Amino acid sequence: MPKQKTRRSVAKRFKKTGTGKLRRRQAGRAHLVVGKKSSARMRRLKGDTEVSPSDRKRVNRMLGE
Repeated sequence: MPKQKTRRSVAKRFKKTGTGKLRRRQAGRAHLVVGKKSSARMRRLKGDTEVSPSDRKRVNRMLGE
């Protein structure tokens, strides 16, 4: 069986922590920022969050784990 390759697009979007959890950026911060979204909404979207349990298996497989 050939070696499994990492999906590079996924490797750029997800990071694995030291304890093995998967972190991702929050959606909705990329564009339409000025004047469209409130400051409270932008603060809420700030920072990373954990990948949901239902997606962990799929993301791990795409990362080559």
